[in-house]
Amino acid sequence: MTDPVFLGELDDPLPVVGSSVRLDGAEGRHAATVRRIGPGESVVISDGAGRGVRGPVTEATKSGITVRVEQTMIADEPPIKITVAQALAKGDRSDIALEMITELGATKIIPWQASRSIVRWQGERAQKSQAKWESTVREATKQSRRLRVPQVTAIASTKQLATMIDDHDLTLILHEEAKIKFAEVELPDVGRIMIIVGPEGGIAPDELDSFVVAGGRPVLISDGVLRTSTAAAVAISGILLR
Repeated sequence: MTDPVFLGELDDPLPVVGSSVRLDGAEGRHAATVRRIGPGESVVISDGAGRGVRGPVTEATKSGITVRVEQTMIADEPPIKITVAQALAKGDRSDIALEMITELGATKIIPWQASRSIVRWQGERAQKSQAKWESTVREATKQSRRLRVPQVTAIASTKQLATMIDDHDLTLILHEEAKIKFAEVELPDVGRIMIIVGPEGGIAPDELDSFVVAGGRPVLISDGVLRTSTAAAVAISGILLR
């Protein structure tokens, strides 16, 4: 089994082999008192931005752990950076989507307030909901042993999301009535791809029109209708397997 990953601050440049790194705060307490990580166990401490150190724990207290650096780690930059615009979904469907999106290596996640989303982020709830998404993504990053935590942006309206299409080399709109199959779309070897996923009720016609006008391409990824919680994962997998 690979070493567990914890998120903490790391010096720049990275600490040298043989030096010690202390993990305190909530993450350090979690490692020591909840995960019960003790001396001799090997762990990875990552800054969440693609850098990390690996080594054995030399000290564990209630406040955190100390690690002796045996290896420094820098994750390769992915040739294709994937952004997922995920429509807000009810229940645990957003959590499921976020976990799979993170596990598969997306670099950015945009919460999208689609017109047919049952869930609404407004006022104080928007801040709390975004914080929950960020927490879910952090935990999924650690679980999948990744060194980069995907960015979770502020919530975007349909109009705002349409303006972001121009920032990407290719934007794929997952739609059950699209005429072009996902497998038929030519993907760039490098660059930025955005995937737009609608809510349970689907993407409204006016939303689809605004995305297409902005340069998005509707694509069909299944001969059935996928849940909003799984659609992005299927699309990302298709990109990674090309």
